[in-house]
Amino acid sequence: MALRTLLTEDRIQKRVAEIGAEIDRDYPDGNLYLICILKGACLFHADLARAIHRDAFFDFIGISSYGRGKTTSGQVQLTKDLDISIEDAHVLIVEDIVDSGVTLDYLTRLLKQRHPRSVEIAALLDKPERRLRPVAVRYVGFEIPDEFVVGYGLDYAERYRNLREVCVLEGEPDYN
Repeated sequence: MALRTLLTEDRIQKRVAEIGAEIDRDYPDGNLYLICILKGACLFHADLARAIHRDAFFDFIGISSYGRGKTTSGQVQLTKDLDISIEDAHVLIVEDIVDSGVTLDYLTRLLKQRHPRSVEIAALLDKPERRLRPVAVRYVGFEIPDEFVVGYGLDYAERYRNLREVCVLEGEPDYN
């Protein structure tokens, strides 16, 4: 398999800073919880948190619909729940990529049952042409074509997460 750079590190960091400024403007008061979807969003979550200049709480949630493949299984599984109450707080779900919308549709409905003040989504990447479920993403880093991407937290079978840029994974899978 080969990697082709889609988004450079500099371009990603510039856009993350812009999103951080938007969030500062949109949430001047109240408790803000940045909920990181593990594992893919961890690098975006960390950089976004540093780009926000107001106080924010962190928590992490594990949810999966992919397994080891390149396409969603359609079955959503909660693998780690929140450790905190989000009641009456502004919740910003921090996601690496919005693809089919299956995972975020499930998660948004789940979190709204916990009575937060608001629930919004910040995603580094968006593939709107792949939507199976309608999902409103308030903060989008980049809209990308329908290609399988890795890097900056995104993986293929747990590989490539540590790349500083987002790359298109080309070719047939290498299971070694």
